[in-house]
Amino acid sequence: MLHISLAAEKIAEIGSFPITNSLLSTWIVMGILTFLAFIAGRSVKMIPSHIQSLAEILLGGLYDFFESVMGHHIKKAFPIIASLFLFIIVANWFGLLPGVGTIGFYEEEAKTEVATEVETPAEKSALIEESTNSVVPDHGKEVTAEKTSAGESGVVSKEPASHTEKIFVPLLRGATADLNTTIALALVAFIAIQYFGFATLGFHYSKRFLNFSNPIMFFVGLLELVSDLSKVVSFAFRLFGNVFAGEVLLAVMAFLMPFIAPMPFLLLELFVGFIQALVFSTLTAVFINVAVAHEG
Repeated sequence: MLHISLAAEKIAEIGSFPITNSLLSTWIVMGILTFLAFIAGRSVKMIPSHIQSLAEILLGGLYDFFESVMGHHIKKAFPIIASLFLFIIVANWFGLLPGVGTIGFYEEEAKTEVATEVETPAEKSALIEESTNSVVPDHGKEVTAEKTSAGESGVVSKEPASHTEKIFVPLLRGATADLNTTIALALVAFIAIQYFGFATLGFHYSKRFLNFSNPIMFFVGLLELVSDLSKVVSFAFRLFGNVFAGEVLLAVMAFLMPFIAPMPFLLLELFVGFIQALVFSTLTAVFINVAVAHEG
């Protein structure tokens, strides 16, 4: 049975801290990036090795691209923008690897159902008549039948029945297919935007949001504040929605036709993963550039 969960599933816990499958994937992606950075930068030479050449081509291409967006401000903002791009693209592509979302375990979940029994009108009348005619031995008084909660429908509620159901829990889940991860990335981008704004323009940058020179500028400042706060929601849900929808599409295609149908969609998701990483980092670069050049 195909099982799709919007939220990340808990696979373990350290004390009271839950470890979800998306968090485990995040740690693996961080480990991959750290290992690649260590390999590429441990012995930098004037005549580069093959790994150093690949790293220089990748970082040089990213630097040139973002420089066309930010100009001379790229020197300060490139580390955070490149980190966002590399983390998101590796996390997106990691979620497409074989075994991610398909290797896991089953856990039992308690289910409670309320059973009901429908009686015919004749059976209900016989039951009421029997209760009315019954006599209590100690007092010799008739027991008056009370109306059941079923009313005229004749439906009598029974005790809740409990049973367990096995649910598949994947060991790994795409990191960016978890809304918690994308919100964290959006907060990093938001904080970076405000940091570079204040670092470049100083306290004067606050006038972008709080300007008491006249009522119109005050209202514009409030709009700017709402606009910047909405960037967190926009960043988070755009990335989460695209990645999660892609994983659901691949899961459905693999469930219907495991060997043929998923291949074109897998290639499409590779492209979508790249585009989403590029869009996220490019928008961050654009908003940083707007923040630092606000007065200009």
